[in-house]
Amino acid sequence: MKYSQQIGAALSLLVILACFLPWSFIPSLNATLTGMYTATTDFGKPGILHIAFSIIAFGLFILPKLWSKRTNIFICAINLAWAFKNFMLYSMCSAGDCQQKKVGIYIVLISSILMIVMAMLPKINVKEK
Repeated sequence: MKYSQQIGAALSLLVILACFLPWSFIPSLNATLTGMYTATTDFGKPGILHIAFSIIAFGLFILPKLWSKRTNIFICAINLAWAFKNFMLYSMCSAGDCQQKKVGIYIVLISSILMIVMAMLPKINVKEK
């Protein structure tokens, strides 16, 4: 694709933005969780790792080197695995109390899937002999 690297860079910025959007709501605690604020749960701050991987991926999407395109597939795969883990964690039921999924967790998951697709479609100029 001609614009796969620009789309991938924009998606990495979208993942960073989505880390600050609501991911889920726990009715029993009356708490809205984001990637950076998890209230009284033991979830930590999973958005920090998403932000770190997205910053690295953004740089690798912009850098026009072959090694950066290969490394970007690895970074985006780890980001996708982390997004899937967070989606499962933030959408599970615990002790009969089910969390309500919000828009942020969907944006992170879908953007991470599209990031790895864009990482696998780099525009590489081939030198002719």
